[in-house]
Amino acid sequence: MGAGRALGLLLGVAADAVFGDPRRFHPVAAFGTAASAVEKRLHDDSKAAGVAYTTVLVGSVVAGGVVVERLARRHWLLQALTTGLATWTVLGGRSLAEEGTAMGRELDSGDVEGARARLPHLCGRDAARLDTFGLARATVESVAENTSDAVVGPLVWGAAFGVPGLLGYRAANTLDAMVGHKSARYLNFGWASARLDDVLNLLPSRLAALLTVGGAPVVGGSAPQAWETWRRDASAHPSPNAGQVEAAFAGALEIRLGGRTVYSHGVEERPVLGHGRNPDSGHVTRAVELSRVVGHGATLVSAFLALFRK
Repeated sequence: MGAGRALGLLLGVAADAVFGDPRRFHPVAAFGTAASAVEKRLHDDSKAAGVAYTTVLVGSVVAGGVVVERLARRHWLLQALTTGLATWTVLGGRSLAEEGTAMGRELDSGDVEGARARLPHLCGRDAARLDTFGLARATVESVAENTSDAVVGPLVWGAAFGVPGLLGYRAANTLDAMVGHKSARYLNFGWASARLDDVLNLLPSRLAALLTVGGAPVVGGSAPQAWETWRRDASAHPSPNAGQVEAAFAGALEIRLGGRTVYSHGVEERPVLGHGRNPDSGHVTRAVELSRVVGHGATLVSAFLALFRK
């Protein structure tokens, strides 16, 4: 079992690196469409309705993954192929790198309007209010957080539980992105999705931060500062997980992140992470490179863990 799962994770990572997200009929997009339809039926301004919504959607995906996993156990090659397909489906490493790289180019060329138009591909901030510094900061923070959410998280849960872990994690993460906001509509209804995503990312976010410390010198960054900033500043962030990797990235790149953050649903005053300079287009490019390094490290760690998973 372990060899097939480990090989499948490696195949899925390779497929994401070569092909990126499926161009048509993306399963995650289909899940998002289904989630929107279920929301129309179940939405109510209560946590109980949100619990039901999250349970139905994530539970259905996990159940389907369990069926696939059990059928695939009959042969290691079949397990490798199904795990590889599921891994490719849920990973977002290449698309994250492409969007981050494109943002770096826009900022480097001084095209602020172009960068504002592209930022929604990475995060849900109000780009119209951001200047060059704000756009660079938002990009680095989004690259850091999504490195954990779209790369490290799926691989960790895939190593632990195979196809159900991969699909269940991505389903929970997608619901958090859809309804896990502090807006009036989702404050109560999205509570369960947001809390489930928090729980599932407790370990991956910290592994991502640790890999950031180890990978910092590869991109000309500082491992000691990454470690110091991570240990000192991460707990001040309002998210128990995003702060881990964002603080590590801030220290690794020797920049400052955090501060006033404007979303469509309101403004959040976040603590400052790190004591370096304000980020610019060059830091965006290096953040993308660091994200790739962390992804490579997570691949090796996850494949190793899966190899010895019974």
